[in-house]
Amino acid sequence: MTPQARLQRAGPCIAGILPCVNKTIPLASNWHAELDLEYRRVGERTLLAAQRRRGPLCVQKALYPEGDAICHSIILHPPGGIAAGDQLYLGVDLGPGSHSLLTTPGASKWYRSDDAEAAQQLHFTLAPGAMLEWLPQETILFRGTRARLDCTIDLAPGALFLGWEVLCFGRRASGEIFDGGRLSLTSRISQSGKSLWRERGRVDGASAFLTSPVGLAGCSVSATLILAGTDLDRSVLDRLREIVPADGAKHGITLLPQLAVARYLGDSNEAARGWMIGLWSVLRPAVFGRPAQAPRIWST
Repeated sequence: MTPQARLQRAGPCIAGILPCVNKTIPLASNWHAELDLEYRRVGERTLLAAQRRRGPLCVQKALYPEGDAICHSIILHPPGGIAAGDQLYLGVDLGPGSHSLLTTPGASKWYRSDDAEAAQQLHFTLAPGAMLEWLPQETILFRGTRARLDCTIDLAPGALFLGWEVLCFGRRASGEIFDGGRLSLTSRISQSGKSLWRERGRVDGASAFLTSPVGLAGCSVSATLILAGTDLDRSVLDRLREIVPADGAKHGITLLPQLAVARYLGDSNEAARGWMIGLWSVLRPAVFGRPAQAPRIWST
């Protein structure tokens, strides 16, 4: 299916990047971007074997700061922000035994929209023995944004996924709160056709959910880390629970069959990211057999 056909057929969709095209919006009025990446293992090296793109979404080059086994890629969106009606899609296909780490060069900014919804969709497909680390920088939702985030992950037997997302509701440092707009998100993870994780949510600006103790409890930053495809050893869980956010915010880690989920709820995107990186630093050697090596782009 062509990228255009894929976008035209997409319906309502979750946390990462999504299609869901509003056909009443002319293509010229906003960005419609699609990027498909294929990674393949050849010998001891993971190659970025193919890159198909349409619109402003790309990877400039394959990076190997850890040697041949792991291919690092930085997902670039040159416009720098997502505005009303923008539609972004990122598809990643990992072949057997390949290992890729994907990140972004900076925070993803979702601007105010008075009408059209902006959306992004992720679809990750992992073959047997493949490993994917999806470690984007934070998502900032401006006051009045209308955003839809969708993520679908399909794992074959023996495949491993580790990913996180840090959501910032409003810009507290600028005195802006999320008192208008809407975020809809959905995530699905399956392995060998069996569902491991399904989550659907909606946050309306100025709704009771923002202050409710069963919602955001007045906090402006919510973050989630998920490890999928393996049962985590209890000794590793104990080490993870020794790590606490720098700001002392609410946090927790839960084990489920073939899944581990960590949550942060507070007011600091830096503390949330720092906590996630701390967890990743323990999980990576324990599960992926590799020491944690932060992508250089995080320090720029």
